Amino acid sequence: MRSSSWVGLIVRFIVSALVLMLVSFLLPGFALLSFGQALIAAVVIAVLGFVVESLFGKRVSPQNRGIVGFLTAAVVIYISQFIVPGMSITVLGALLAAIIIGVVDLFVPTELR
Repeated sequence: MRSSSWVGLIVRFIVSALVLMLVSFLLPGFALLSFGQALIAAVVIAVLGFVVESLFGKRVSPQNRGIVGFLTAAVVIYISQFIVPGMSITVLGALLAAIIIGVVDLFVPTELR
């Protein structure tokens, strides 16, 4: 992997972490995250999304912008709370986070999935 690829990957994770911090600040049902927790959460969400997409194919990808992709993103966000220390989110919080992250991803694509 070239060094520019690494830099791009790091920038995407940082942008994803900042978006998660913003979402945790704005949404009810989503405990506030520090930058470190948000960075870990961004990595966990990316890995879980990759695993789900590997198992079920592109039709469950959030990039498809369909209801299945949206629900998959919400489930991945919800499950990540069991892996990331200090992350706590309700089902409603995960659904709202998936909406906000999806909208932000339209303008600032992170392509971590």
